[in-house]
Amino acid sequence: MPTYTLNTPLTDADIDSLRAGDVVLLNGIIYSGRDAAHKKLMELLDAGKPLPFDLKGASIYYVGPSPAPPGRPIGSAGPTTSYRMDAYAPRLHALGLKATIGKGKRSDEVKAAMREHKAVYFGATGGAGALLSKCITASKVIAFDELGPEAIREMTVKDFPLLVINDAVGGELYAKPKLDD
Repeated sequence: MPTYTLNTPLTDADIDSLRAGDVVLLNGIIYSGRDAAHKKLMELLDAGKPLPFDLKGASIYYVGPSPAPPGRPIGSAGPTTSYRMDAYAPRLHALGLKATIGKGKRSDEVKAAMREHKAVYFGATGGAGALLSKCITASKVIAFDELGPEAIREMTVKDFPLLVINDAVGGELYAKPKLDD
């Protein structure tokens, strides 16, 4: 499978080029967000208030990093299970979110939203949080500081290694091939 080096914010052209199984090295700004942060994002949207970052072309990494050791911008930063954000993802994709990053399978509703709004789901390697954190060159909390590790962070990544799990045309790396009877 091909390897792509992409820069955020992601565009429709970036997304169109990707297929399930492709390797991506992502560079630029991504945002952290888990369950509690997503719930707060929905509350802001429901109240007609602005979000703490622009969703257009954005990538959200489902991560709750550990505290940063001395001299590092972030601690261990491994992915969390993505299905816990499935109730929120379709609405965010409709508002311009181009990529989510996590581990595990996504619901049919999320996969349909990715096809409809040209978005992808990237897998990050579970259990490799310490190694993944080395690709994060800067990190700062931008919203919901009271959530601790689940606060929304703006993170700068360099060659962040990802695998396309679900593409924008319905491809899925986790899909089982159909066998003839």
